[in-house]
Amino acid sequence: MNRTEQNPQAFPKNSGSGSLMEQLSLPSSIHMVPIDIISGFQVRPGFYDINGATAIPGGVNFTVYSHGATSIDLLLFHREEDEPFAEIPFPSHYRIGNVYSMIVFKLNIEEFEYAYRVDGPYEPKKGLIFNRNKYLLDPYARAVTGQSKWGHTSPRGQQHYKARVVKDDFDWGAASTPLLPTEDLIIYELHVRGFTKHDSSGVAYPGTFAGLREKLPYLLELGVNVVELMPIFEFDEMQDYREVDGEKLYNYWGYNTVSFFSPNTSYSASLEYNREGNELKHLIQEFNQHGIEVYLDVVFNHTAEGNEHGPFFSFKGFDNNIYYLLTPDGQYYNFSGCGNSLNCNHPIVHQMILNCLRYWVTTYHINGFRFDLASILGRNEDGSPMNKPPLLQSLAFDPILGDVKLIAEAWDAGGLYQVGTFPSWNRWAEWNGIYRDDMRRYLKGDPGMAQAAALRIVGSRDIYEAKNRTNASVNFITCHDGFTLYDLFSYNTKHNEKNGWNNTDGANDNNSWNCGVEGETDDPEIQSLRRRMMRNAFALLMCSRGIPMFLAGDEFGNSQFGNNNAYCQDNLTSWLDWRLLEKNQDMFRFFCYMIQFRKDHRILRTNVSGGVCGFPDTSFHGVTPWCERFEKYDRYVGVMFAGQDKLTGPQVIYIASNAYWEALDVTLPELPASMCWHVIADTWEERQKAYGITGDRIAVRPRSVMVLIGK
Repeated sequence: MNRTEQNPQAFPKNSGSGSLMEQLSLPSSIHMVPIDIISGFQVRPGFYDINGATAIPGGVNFTVYSHGATSIDLLLFHREEDEPFAEIPFPSHYRIGNVYSMIVFKLNIEEFEYAYRVDGPYEPKKGLIFNRNKYLLDPYARAVTGQSKWGHTSPRGQQHYKARVVKDDFDWGAASTPLLPTEDLIIYELHVRGFTKHDSSGVAYPGTFAGLREKLPYLLELGVNVVELMPIFEFDEMQDYREVDGEKLYNYWGYNTVSFFSPNTSYSASLEYNREGNELKHLIQEFNQHGIEVYLDVVFNHTAEGNEHGPFFSFKGFDNNIYYLLTPDGQYYNFSGCGNSLNCNHPIVHQMILNCLRYWVTTYHINGFRFDLASILGRNEDGSPMNKPPLLQSLAFDPILGDVKLIAEAWDAGGLYQVGTFPSWNRWAEWNGIYRDDMRRYLKGDPGMAQAAALRIVGSRDIYEAKNRTNASVNFITCHDGFTLYDLFSYNTKHNEKNGWNNTDGANDNNSWNCGVEGETDDPEIQSLRRRMMRNAFALLMCSRGIPMFLAGDEFGNSQFGNNNAYCQDNLTSWLDWRLLEKNQDMFRFFCYMIQFRKDHRILRTNVSGGVCGFPDTSFHGVTPWCERFEKYDRYVGVMFAGQDKLTGPQVIYIASNAYWEALDVTLPELPASMCWHVIADTWEERQKAYGITGDRIAVRPRSVMVLIGK
């Protein structure tokens, strides 16, 4: 190392005072003069409070931290080469606390990639496994190299990850976010690749962010106002790569994060060297402009590094004993079912997760997050659940995240189930797994489920009302994990043989019903019944208080052929078959119809004024009115909503749901003399038409749902 001080004032030494932009605004910064030369590069101490690699005038600022490291080297690579062309050790005086920061001058961000090498103690029983021979990916990397071609990366263990410096020059213009009220959300869950990868999608860029963007007119016609994207952080689709019966099986869903700050470049239609993420930003910008919010399904419960037998490419090498929950003898707690669990409430990991979410909100304008296996985010360092987890509380009150929707999958693979009890501060919503299970059992006609179904329809008040958690329930009957809606009424059991685990993977408690025949059938009566069951499910979902969510493709009967765990199926099993949209136009029209009906009637979404016409806000009814218990007719549910809406005046809506296999004569609640009942939806019919009825009696046909309004 050759130290020089030709002009130590040409660039301010104290980078810890003032913002980066304030310091770079100095005219002299254009003529930066380094104070050190290392490995032939002009360098100086960097900006310690700016994590990752950041382009600045004249060079690049690299900042990284490790609590246990004894030394860190910066490695520079030519594009797509595996061996570094330069190794630059951080001098000891470039370290403040546990943070190493260095500006390297005269680097063109388009001409290099980078990684780190970290040395430190090796004491596995203490969780210390530093390995100087490993090339490590920056935990704050904004783009990961070698991932842009789906399925073209080497199987894990034969390559290492490198990062690129990303120039954030995307022009958002005067873009603003929709800021939809929570009660108005209608969430559409989709997989970016699978949504348009099938040839039938008709897009120019199948399987990409651009391909999804091409489907915006379709989404607007459907009427959803939120798209929730399954994982789009950079992940390793080659993890556990296998071939079964000639079919290539990948980690298709993407619940195995490699880099929390990097978008999955294989989802981009073009190579975006050093502009990674721009295609995703265009998507979000256009969706927001049309009133559609974009949520990310984020995986902070574990990483792709797995357990002691898994790969070693980033967090293990920086501070294994900090980033992961470890047993007293240094082994990995596995509350995720994927080999490791992030130590989310350690201050370092806590800070990283908060920084990450802030980054996606400020840089990508993301509108909401769904947290996979979120109960892990509330575990202490010994694995025990915490009463007030610091991380969850920070996310609830963070100013940057103030308008962002936070949704928890309120359980984990370690047996912790927190639906209704997830620490929330009235800020978190939850995937309501109880809604899914109760409604599935009710719909297929299980006895004794009417009372539970009624409670789910009115917002699961038995779960959330006592804690005054309004709009906390995300109601769903289907999601990526399990049967599609079509398969829910076509298969009694899972058919996951193509996954290669002898059908042992996936859930067994599906609460599904095949309507009399397992799988596909030419029987027109069974086909008709299945379509009706799908309409029943969606009608009740759209008429339930809470936040409705459904799986992409359900609106036109997409099938996974009975596979309820298609995590590895990058093929026709998981790709949406858009030919079914034309085949099942009536089903699609019904979904559009019910979505619009929900939008038009605020009373379905929230208590608008505590009742009207002498009726309470919500009430339960059997085949005769005002029946608070459903003991006699335990497969019939009548739910009525009533309220005074400021815009539309008094509203009364009655949902009549018959899960019996026989018709029922139902007496409706008596309306005031100035009003009468009108049927606006009847799932017995393929196509919907509204009509008025005389009197207060109706016949609800077998296994069908009627929705009526009082006018």
